[in-house]
Amino acid sequence: MIALDANVLVAALRSTTGCSRVLLKRVLLGEFLAVVSVPLFLEYEAVLTRSKHLAAFQLAEQEVVEFLDGPAGRLAPVEISYLWRPQLRDASDEMVLEAAANGAVSHLVTWNGKDFLPAAEKFGIAVVTPAAFIAAHLPTRQKE
Repeated sequence: MIALDANVLVAALRSTTGCSRVLLKRVLLGEFLAVVSVPLFLEYEAVLTRSKHLAAFQLAEQEVVEFLDGPAGRLAPVEISYLWRPQLRDASDEMVLEAAANGAVSHLVTWNGKDFLPAAEKFGIAVVTPAAFIAAHLPTRQKE
């Protein structure tokens, strides 16, 4: 199981061919199971509907909300049983780490790994980029 930082979803919507898009497609296909908590899902929505992102995506807010309906059904819900705050500098990152720790994931996938270290390692969670995760978990011919 993995946890996805919101920046991975942003990158997936910005680029149709990037590693983040490949990873999100694989999650939607059920090849990888990603966890989400209610606070983390609300963070996804808040980040993806920021005006700067909507402009970059060339999408309306309602289209982004509808887009999130797709992953919502494919993500494994995690109840936050334990709060370990504060572990990180950014409160938004805490939501990702809490979902990851409570979901007992092996990997936290993000474009800002340094933001989660060394805290994630305390929980035995590897912090990796989408590119590194794909390189390690998909055969070369499937990385499209």
